[in-house]
Amino acid sequence: MNDKCLLRQRYSALRAASKCAEYDETIAKLVLETYAEAESFFVYVAVRSEVATDRLISRLLAAGKQVCVPRLEEKNMLAVPYGTLYPGAYGIPAPVGGTDMACDVTLAPLLAFDRSGTRLGYGGGYYDAYFARRPQTKRVGLAYSAQLADKLPCEPWDIPLQSVVTEKGIFVPALDTDHACRV
Repeated sequence: MNDKCLLRQRYSALRAASKCAEYDETIAKLVLETYAEAESFFVYVAVRSEVATDRLISRLLAAGKQVCVPRLEEKNMLAVPYGTLYPGAYGIPAPVGGTDMACDVTLAPLLAFDRSGTRLGYGGGYYDAYFARRPQTKRVGLAYSAQLADKLPCEPWDIPLQSVVTEKGIFVPALDTDHACRV
């Protein structure tokens, strides 16, 4: 078993232990306040112990924002307009149709993050590929503060987050020019 596999197990357990409706509400409020001027959002549909996004999506729609959610098509993750959700790849609900759209802000799930903005996900590379394809999107992670790691392993294709919203506030990664994964 490699380091990332062990880290995924560790931070998955930490995230599950941190899961709290009150924290999810605080995170949603911070997103709505901080990114109020953005017109379009690419928001993951929460599964397992991820920070909940259902109420956040509803509030964004009620505020007149364009909301897209992920849909996997072959090996690409597309940002498609929010609509009726059906069981999708990996058991994650997704709309059946819709055209890939560019969004102002991407809200990404994660298992862990570090002070350089490195994001540890599930290992599929879907968000890094999306970030590479859509460099103009603001890259924002949603997490609990317990998911902050000292330092995470980083690959050349990893694209760091620009901020992470937690129940304790907005974390902005340090500008570390020596960080191998920095874009």
